[in-house]
Amino acid sequence: MTTTVPAPYARTVHGSGPGLLLAHGAGGSIEANYGPIIDGIAARHTVVGVDYPGSGDTPTAQGTLELDELADQLVAAADAEGLDTFAVSGYSLGGPVAIRVAARHPERVTSLVLSATFARLDTRTELAADVWHQLFTSGQSRLLAQYLTHLVLSAPALNSLTPAQARAAAEQTALAVPPGTGAQVDLVRRVDVRDDLAAVTVPTLVVVTTADSLVPVTLQHELAAAIPGARIAELPTGHLPFVERPTEWLELITAFLGRR
Repeated sequence: MTTTVPAPYARTVHGSGPGLLLAHGAGGSIEANYGPIIDGIAARHTVVGVDYPGSGDTPTAQGTLELDELADQLVAAADAEGLDTFAVSGYSLGGPVAIRVAARHPERVTSLVLSATFARLDTRTELAADVWHQLFTSGQSRLLAQYLTHLVLSAPALNSLTPAQARAAAEQTALAVPPGTGAQVDLVRRVDVRDDLAAVTVPTLVVVTTADSLVPVTLQHELAAAIPGARIAELPTGHLPFVERPTEWLELITAFLGRR
């Protein structure tokens, strides 16, 4: 077992059983992205997650964020909880984090679950991330929240709301934007883990969010195709499966891990 330096990041731990590490998305947190399903996955696993700098109770970083740092800090949290081996579930930006964990600690990772994620950005997604970053750094939190509401919800989910309800939801989102969002989105724009994919040898499930306007289906399928033997499960949701389809998302994850 390779031991890393104990992580200073705020740590979430639930349940008992085989280890399962959680890696959240940019502008999110463990609670925000996995909260609706964490009790379900913790029923059979020791679930460990860390909040990135500027999310949850983790202080904002002084410099730029690096993927290797996030990956190693997640493994350090596993060390602190006494987990020798573990599966890793990565959502959105957490997908590249999970892949990097598998690349840097291959002897410890038993399987991967990658949801609504990517190995690199295409031009369209990079432009979306650029606008996200600019709106955050300029302090336009209300406009940013409206922009994200438009991007992350599927058309059926968004259209089930009245315009007034959608604006009210955006207002709530604006109040919850983590202070570390800018650095996390900056990392999203720099991520490229394509060189890591062919070396992933553990069983992998890629959950493709088929109505996703933020991370296109093409990028999600591109990632899956580059991982040897990866399984694909499609979920008819936008970028927030924990909002639109939490029960189905949980079932996909637990069924896959249960077969492991």
